[in-house]
This record gives sequence, C-alpha cells and structure tokens, in this order.
Amino acid sequence: MNVKKAIQRRIRYAAEVTFNWVGTYVPSHFVRQHWMETAGSSIGLGSSIFMGTKIFGADKLRIGADTSIGFRCVLDSRGGLTVGDRVVVASDVQIITGSHDVHSDGFDAVFLPVDIGNSAWIASRATILQGSRIGEGAVVAAASLVRQDVRPREIVAGVPARRVGERSSSLKYNPRYRPAFY
Repeated sequence: MNVKKAIQRRIRYAAEVTFNWVGTYVPSHFVRQHWMETAGSSIGLGSSIFMGTKIFGADKLRIGADTSIGFRCVLDSRGGLTVGDRVVVASDVQIITGSHDVHSDGFDAVFLPVDIGNSAWIASRATILQGSRIGEGAVVAAASLVRQDVRPREIVAGVPARRVGERSSSLKYNPRYRPAFY
C-alpha cells in the first residue's frame, strides 16, 4: 500500500472515531453529514442523521437521498451498508454487518452486507443482522429482529421477524425530515 493511501485511510478512521465521540452530538445535520463524508461515507441530498447515532466502517456506508436516520442508532457498515432513497430508520435501530465464526479457533470476524431498499421503514428498536436485504417499501416493526431477507412491501414483526402483512400504499411520499438542532 502506498503512503498516500495509508495516510488517507488513517484520516478517514480518525474522522470516524472522532465523529462517534464528539461529532454525533453536534446539533447540525449539515455538519454531521459532511463529517461522515470526510470519513468516506456517501450520503444523499436531503438525508439526515440525528444526534447520538454511531457509525462503524464509515467508508462502506451508502445512504440515498431524503432518508432519515433517527436518534441513537448503530450503523455498523464494516461489511457494507446501503440504505436507499426515502427510507425511514427510526430511533434506536441497530444494523449490524459483523459477527464472529464461533467454530473458528481464532474467533474470526465475519462481515456481510446489509441492503435496505427505497421507501422502506425500519421502526424503533429493530435490529437487522448481517447478510439481510430489506426490499423496497418493506416495513420492519418495532423491536423486531431481522435475520433474513424481507421481500418488497412485506411487513415483518417479532423475534425472529416473521411476515405479518403486506404494505398497500403507493410509496409516493417523501420522509425528508431535518429539523434544526436535532
């Protein structure tokens, strides 16, 4: 690895760590968004990341336009995390892309991506685990645990999350929400 790339990687890592300790509490969506872009994230126009949200693996985080990430979320994007356009991720949601191989003598880390489609809604305190795909317009109910794919427009709930219905709305809304000082 050349020296320039190594320095850039260290700057991005320092920006991510500093964001999680300090930046996440700065009361400005603009500042938080640009801070994470310095750490390597891609965040679409009109999107918001509310205060208290922690981000790991910022260089593998991709958030679309007009998406709202609530308070105190954990976005573990070390395995890759893509969040589409017009998505609502409510407060206290955890998206985890890493785990450990319990059969490995070295307890090796395993990372798999999570992909959340456009117009999906992840309700408060839901947890989405590595390797899961949330389809376009799908809904994950509050406090649910997603361990596998959720089909487009499917509504899932529970631990583990199971199908409870299907979304019938047109999905032609825009959840853009960026109140000042949040």
